[in-house]
Amino acid sequence: MHLPPKVTDRAFARLNEIGAATQGQALRIAVEGGGCSGFQYEIALDNPKEDDLVLESQGEKVVVDSISLPFLENAVIDFTDELIGARFTIENPNASSSCGCGTSFSM
Repeated sequence: MHLPPKVTDRAFARLNEIGAATQGQALRIAVEGGGCSGFQYEIALDNPKEDDLVLESQGEKVVVDSISLPFLENAVIDFTDELIGARFTIENPNASSSCGCGTSFSM
């Protein structure tokens, strides 16, 4: 059994600020081939699909497709607001390395 990713309260709060639910959308976290380390995260607002894992809190949703789910087992999805910019981040214990941009990783 896979442990699903966790979403922080801060990430759900940011989704609430941008009004994702009122637009009928969720934050989609996906893993695709590519990037400088072999895999890359795709993070976007999207409509939930039937086979998605749906993580819900504060009236907001984060969705992960069934193909990406094993890559994101026990990962933490967060929102950070730092000097370099504000963005959703993924702390992935399954990644053996990642690049400086934070969106590309290898397993």
